[in-house]
Amino acid sequence: MSCFHVEKAIRVNKPGIRALGIAESFVRSDPVSTLAGIVMRGDLRIDGVALAEITVGGMDATGGVLSIYRKLNRDDINILMLSGNVISWFNIIDPEMVHRETGLPVISVTYEESDGLEKYIEEYFPGDAERLRRYRALGERSALRLKTGYDLFVRAHGISLKEARAVLNRFTLEGRIPEPVRVARLIARAAMRIGRESGE
Repeated sequence: MSCFHVEKAIRVNKPGIRALGIAESFVRSDPVSTLAGIVMRGDLRIDGVALAEITVGGMDATGGVLSIYRKLNRDDINILMLSGNVISWFNIIDPEMVHRETGLPVISVTYEESDGLEKYIEEYFPGDAERLRRYRALGERSALRLKTGYDLFVRAHGISLKEARAVLNRFTLEGRIPEPVRVARLIARAAMRIGRESGE
């Protein structure tokens, strides 16, 4: 089921701008990974949280991201911020599909230079042509320097790199990790820990 909305221009300086940050936590030996999504306002207050599970090494990461968005059932989110597109042991998020299904701009952020992951996909998932296709479809990342002086690497869908940089500057207090994905990662780790301790 599509939850498509009409795209709106991003007003970065708007006091009530809201970003949905999504990040993961997983252990390679576990069958599932925990995804957490948090809604954060431009003043860095959190006013929404949702969780989902995806398969470690699976192909359901895009569905997990969309599940979080739908669970929140919000019409005041302005932008999605993803902590990478290749998560949970090469489970690949399709940011273009997320953009299309939600009608929202999507910024995917990573922090290290890389020669690419094709060789690892071919090594760990030999013959998995669909996973390789999805990875190649992600395209190249663009380096951006934040007002903090740190660089990160971005894929932007439905938003220009200039706008993406402005959004990231708005939501980054220090260093290179934007607050929505930093907090989402903390929540995902805590939720995963509780799940493992309870044996679920």
